[in-house]
Amino acid sequence: MRLRTQLLIINLASLALLIGAVVYSYSKMLLNLTQAGLLTLIAVVAGIISSVAYWLMTIPITNSVNRLIHFAEQVGNGQLEEGDTQNSGPHEVRRLTQAVQRMQQRMHENFKQLELMERTRRELIANVSHDLRTPIASIQSFVEALEDGVIDDYETSRVYLKTIHREASRLSSLIDDLFELSKLEAGQQSYHPVPAHIDQIIIEVLESYSVRIHEKGLNVQVTVADDTPILFIMPDKIARVLSNLVNNAIRHAPEQSELRIEVKKLPGGNFVEIVVTDEGEGVSAENAERVFERFYRTDKSRNRDSGGAGLGLAIARSLVELHGGEIGVRVPSGKSHGSQFWFTLPVHKA
Repeated sequence: MRLRTQLLIINLASLALLIGAVVYSYSKMLLNLTQAGLLTLIAVVAGIISSVAYWLMTIPITNSVNRLIHFAEQVGNGQLEEGDTQNSGPHEVRRLTQAVQRMQQRMHENFKQLELMERTRRELIANVSHDLRTPIASIQSFVEALEDGVIDDYETSRVYLKTIHREASRLSSLIDDLFELSKLEAGQQSYHPVPAHIDQIIIEVLESYSVRIHEKGLNVQVTVADDTPILFIMPDKIARVLSNLVNNAIRHAPEQSELRIEVKKLPGGNFVEIVVTDEGEGVSAENAERVFERFYRTDKSRNRDSGGAGLGLAIARSLVELHGGEIGVRVPSGKSHGSQFWFTLPVHKA
């Protein structure tokens, strides 16, 4: 039975009870005929007025409820896009409408997040399969060649064995990176910071890449602000972050170009920012949004010569976030090319 019908029946029942009371009072001679007639007329007029009022006042309520029912049916059928549900009616109905709209918005956001997670999962499986299959296939082919006796001279066998060793090392490194990234994302990486000088870490990282820097003829400029404090960090983890950024910068920087590393304290003094700038082709806005995702590579062919497995920046982001900082990439100010990777580390005052 509809709400308006129920309210109308209740109103008519109340009116009948009132008239019955008047008739009973008249039968017991508590009221004379004139009084009984007047009271009956007043009751009937009041009943008619209240019935009309009930009918008119319930129109916005029933309309709002019907809209909510239609809206709930759409949500139940999977139509989670934001609709134009009108927020009208009594205060309680408006609050209910707002609550349903918030629920629909959260469901829509959760559904989009699930779609993104599913797409990321498919990409992850495809990328892992590709990056694992490539070294395994290479190792298998060289081992089969050695087993079949195709190679009979010592020098060629040594070349094959070196290739097998290199591919096995690459496979081991990939598995180690996957294991470390899974620990970081699961929050299982221990955090034991110690006081360290960031400039010393930069020097050690650049020394490890000195041969490649010399081969490309890069002009390396390092600027460390005088007010840079001692940071409480895990030096080996921050060295890995810097190593990844410097490695990427060297790989993409043109020969005889400039590579800059700058360290400065941000306004407010709560964070130190480390910036690695190169003069390469740069990162597009589309790639900048996803470059820190696992296995994401700007080179869709996943050519090993253009980069690693796509885990380095994902690990770097997790390590920076473990320290309470942020990481990102932007185009150097005043230039149309090049990349400027940056990350921040908090300053823990003694």
